[in-house]
Amino acid sequence: MLARMRRPSFLILSALAPAPLHGYAVIKEVARLSADQKRLAAGTLYAALDRLSDEGLVEVDREETVDGRLRRYYRLTDQGIATLAAEAEQMRRDARMVTQRLSAVRPA
Repeated sequence: MLARMRRPSFLILSALAPAPLHGYAVIKEVARLSADQKRLAAGTLYAALDRLSDEGLVEVDREETVDGRLRRYYRLTDQGIATLAAEAEQMRRDARMVTQRLSAVRPA
């Protein structure tokens, strides 16, 4: 059984699911996906991306220079896609279980 993924990692992987993004775009997308409940600092993001890369879940897609600064784009690996899908499925099962349990204590 896999260890449960922390929410920031889940949101970062979710942000990268549709297409590769550079760091600032990941920060913006995580804020959007979380309805501004989770705001990542740049240092936190890059530490998480390094860890996710070490775990084989993300990799650098490409690099480009914009206004004299290097912009690195990240994408999910096949393992990252599978891990994100498994985590989403586990969340669905957990939510279904809680909903069923709550229905036993709440009036209809």
